[in-house]
Amino acid sequence: MTESLRVLPMPTPETQHFWDGTREGELRLQQCNDCQHVYFPPRPFCPKCSSRDVQVMVASGRASLESYVISHRPHKAFVGPYAIALVALEEGPRMMTNITGCEQTPEALQLDMPLEVTFEDAGEDIYLPLFRPVGASS
Repeated sequence: MTESLRVLPMPTPETQHFWDGTREGELRLQQCNDCQHVYFPPRPFCPKCSSRDVQVMVASGRASLESYVISHRPHKAFVGPYAIALVALEEGPRMMTNITGCEQTPEALQLDMPLEVTFEDAGEDIYLPLFRPVGASS
């Protein structure tokens, strides 16, 4: 395994369940047991009602492309151009990510296109959740 060129996240006690899930090929979200709100990013309380009675759930991994920008700026971790995207998860939360498995052009990156999660081994026991068009190979 080579060292990642990306700045990698540092898991904390509040986010460890999320990173454990990505390592196991699961996208884990949290849901409030009081108001049923599903949320991301991880935190020990519900951002809607402030309850601390929350649980971890495994998401479907399905999303749709809500917005994106195509970056043409050089970056040591990416072969440009590359999409920086906002996806709407099927369960409700939104997530910033990158889109893989297709051309990085406005013609290929259609808003509302169906996406599925895939995980990239970034090294140091971190697997990053990325999204690709449904049916695309990674």
